[in-house]
This record gives sequence, structure tokens and C-alpha cells, in this order.
Amino acid sequence: MNRAPSRAAAVALLAASALFLSSCSAGSSGEEPAESAEERSGITVALTGEPTNLDFTTTAGAAIPQALMTNVYEGLVEIDQDGAIQPLLAESWDISEDRRTYTFTLQPDVTFSNGEPFTADDVKFSLDRVNSGAWVSSLKNKMAIVEAVNVLGDTEVEIVLSRPSNAWLFDLGTPVGAMFDESGVDDLANTAIGTGPFTIEAWNRGQSIEMKARDDYWGEAPKVETATLRYFADATATTNALRSGDVDVVYNMQAPELLSTFESDDAYQVLDGTSNGEIILSMNNKQAPFDDVRVRQAVMHAIDRQAVLDTAWSGYGTVVGAAVPPTDPYYEDLTDVNAYDPDKARELLAEAGAEDLNITFSVPTRPYATAVSEIVVSQLAEVGINATIESAEFPAVWLDKVFTQHDYDMSVVLAVESRDFLTMFNNPDYYLGYDNSKIAETAATADAADEAGYVDGMKDVVRTVTEDAAAGVLFLFPNIVVADAEVTNVPANSVTEALDLTGIGWS
Repeated sequence: MNRAPSRAAAVALLAASALFLSSCSAGSSGEEPAESAEERSGITVALTGEPTNLDFTTTAGAAIPQALMTNVYEGLVEIDQDGAIQPLLAESWDISEDRRTYTFTLQPDVTFSNGEPFTADDVKFSLDRVNSGAWVSSLKNKMAIVEAVNVLGDTEVEIVLSRPSNAWLFDLGTPVGAMFDESGVDDLANTAIGTGPFTIEAWNRGQSIEMKARDDYWGEAPKVETATLRYFADATATTNALRSGDVDVVYNMQAPELLSTFESDDAYQVLDGTSNGEIILSMNNKQAPFDDVRVRQAVMHAIDRQAVLDTAWSGYGTVVGAAVPPTDPYYEDLTDVNAYDPDKARELLAEAGAEDLNITFSVPTRPYATAVSEIVVSQLAEVGINATIESAEFPAVWLDKVFTQHDYDMSVVLAVESRDFLTMFNNPDYYLGYDNSKIAETAATADAADEAGYVDGMKDVVRTVTEDAAAGVLFLFPNIVVADAEVTNVPANSVTEALDLTGIGWS
């Protein structure tokens, strides 16, 4: 993982001062002694960016599945910390010789949190629902390949695909594979009913989601009785809350400049994990000036991505050339494509007749976006692209204006969905607006091929999109976790959207 060789002394001094003041204000030597690990029955996790509602079937954004998948909702399979597919609600499955029919044997005696039994009928209802008008999230396209769901018995179900697919079983372990009870979907925005180990006891909008472990959970019980996700608008506030004891874990830390003060303190543990989240520099491919591939390529040639990483995120993270993390089977190093070359950027802009270009840069109110935007603006200015920052409150305003209405020139966002390359680039109606005619056939052929053909075909797809500069990847986001030293089993890596709370406990 790339690291900046040093951090500015001023930044370190400010960070240390902020933490010192916060620790002083948190209490005095007269405080009650901290609760012992043996007495702790709950865990509190600090996050930034809360969900706008609880319905990921109709609302985009990672915050909803981060809270609910694995904890409240489960699928037939799950993706483990190494990115491998593991059984969950399905205890086993068989695949036909033509690779089109999957027969799943379900776990027995599973119930939803409302007491209803989980059966093959729920599998059919849930997957049919993805392919209906009830689901509007762009992720639903991952289940379009499902041709039929046939109930063979209470604990046996057959799923028939329209063609063989290398990607489908993995996708079944993401939110589109979540299992729902038919009687529990009337108010998904406010009520979550799943087969998972937790129920939502309270949702304090703007503050927290409180969960309680189920006594009747079918699987291994969570290590804690309660789990609370607390949401903070300011990244530094999360570390202040950890210092004061208001939270136990800061997950996916958004203030890396403060890490050094925790790394040297034995009261805390710091996990520098991996992520599949890419910082995407979005360009609206459907409107000028970014409907011209030369302008998009010029933007990428203008940006020194290593400098962005070092300056904006203290060197934590990894520079990658495409929107594919190294953990995906079709990853290859494409950092040489549209690499940093300001002279080439100016040449392309002149060729496109786009000198002294003025654009609006819609920046969501997220710490990473704020950090990278000023650097990007400065680098673009050096080649004659004048970008004016327009702040967009996240998630509500950004999701509505940029993601839904496609009303933007350029933006930046952290894309965390698993294996989402085709979601972003193989759909011209997606907010990026990339013309997928070059890749659609190759992508479909690759998905239906054998494993080697899948990898080779997807590499061709990724290279085509990257050469077209359909969007830029500034860097691969790290998964930085800071926690109380006595907290155990915090997931270090973020391989799907879900934050799995089931194994977290106390030593």
C-alpha cells in the first residue's frame, strides 16, 4: 500500500492539538472507572454518512446495505473477507452441466424477525421482486439474467439462468440477493424484516441505528447483545468520540491525518485493511464537454493521482488505473493508460477546441471528496480547465441531482459496490452516461465463457473503458479502522458493502 514518506508538521501538530483538547473536554480524573470488558454487552461503531432511509431496493447509496446486509438481511450465499463465495441461507447447491440451472438446498428452521418461516417461496418472491418494478436501484440489472425461479419444496429451490454466467453467483451474495418476507415489504424505508442475527430497535434519524441480537436466530449468535451505529457529519468528531469513550470503533476512518496519535497509544488498535472502493472522478459522458473522448482523456492526463493520494489522504490507499480492485479476478495494472502528462492534456484540449474550458465540479459533502477536490481543481487549472466547485449535500442532494437527474459536469464519489464495473459502464442510462456499444457484446460473451475466457474478456472490456476515460479512478480507498484495544474481530477488509457486526466482541 502506498504511503506518503512524511506528513506535514503543521498537520500533525493540529491533529495532536485537536485530540488533546477533545480528551480534556471528555472528562477529568474524577470520572467513573471504565466498564470492564467482561461487563460490556454491546458495541458502538462510529461512521460518517448515514442512510436516508432503510430501503436499498429503491434508494442508491452504500450506507443502507452497510448497516443492514448480513446484520438484518441475508442472502443464499455470502462473500467472505477474502472475496470467496460461502453458503449462508443455502447450505449447499448443485449446478447443471450447462451451467444454467442452480438447485439450492436451504437451511432448515430459519425464521424472519417477524416470526414467519423462511422457505423456498421466499426465495422465489425475493428474486422475482428484483426483476419487477418494485426494485428501482441500478443494481437490479445483476439479476436480469434470472429466467425462472422454481419452488421444489420448502427447503429446495431451482434457479434457471437465461445463459451461463461467471458473475451471477457472486452477485447473489450482494444486496440484490437479499431475502425478504412477502408480508414485510410494505414499508421498507422505515422497517427492516430479515433473517439476520439483529433487529433494528431504534432509528434515530441523523444520529444512530440501534440493533439488538435475536434470541431466535437460526445461526451462530452474535458476540454482543446490542450494536449501535452512530453517524457523524465530521470525520474528526468520530475520533473525538473514540477518545472520550462514546464509541468503541471508528470504521472506515475518514481522517487519516490523525492516525499517528492512535498508532502510538496502546489503548487503541489500528487496522489498515483493503477495500474494493474506488474514488471515482465522474464525467458526464452524455453532454459537452465530456461527450468528447479527447476532453475526458485530457482530464486524466492532467491529474497526478499519486500526488492526490499523498496530499488528500496522507498516502493511505493505492493508485490503480481502472475501476477494478486487485482482488477482482480480471484486475490488471492499467496505470500507464492516460497517465499523468500535462503537455498531452493541453494537446488534446487544443485538438478538441476546448482551451480555457469552464466546468462545474459537483462535490458531495464527504471528507474524501472535500479533500481531493481542491487538489484536482488546482491540477486541472494548470492545463487550462477551470473547474468551479459546487458543494452538494450528501446523500440527499447529490443522489437526486447528480446520480438520479444526471445534472452535472464533473463529480467525485466513492463507489463501494462489489464488482460494479459493468454496473457503471455497461448501462448508458447510468449517471456516467458511457456509450456501452463497444463493450456490451464482449462483456456478455465473457460472462458466459469458461473461467479463462471470462478473465480475458473482462480485461478487454476494462481496457476499452479505461482508454476511453469514461471516468477516472483517483485511487483505491483504504479501509482504516481504529478501535479500543479490547475490541475483537473487527473486519479489517471491506469486500462488500456490508459491515458485518456479528463477530465483533470484547476480549
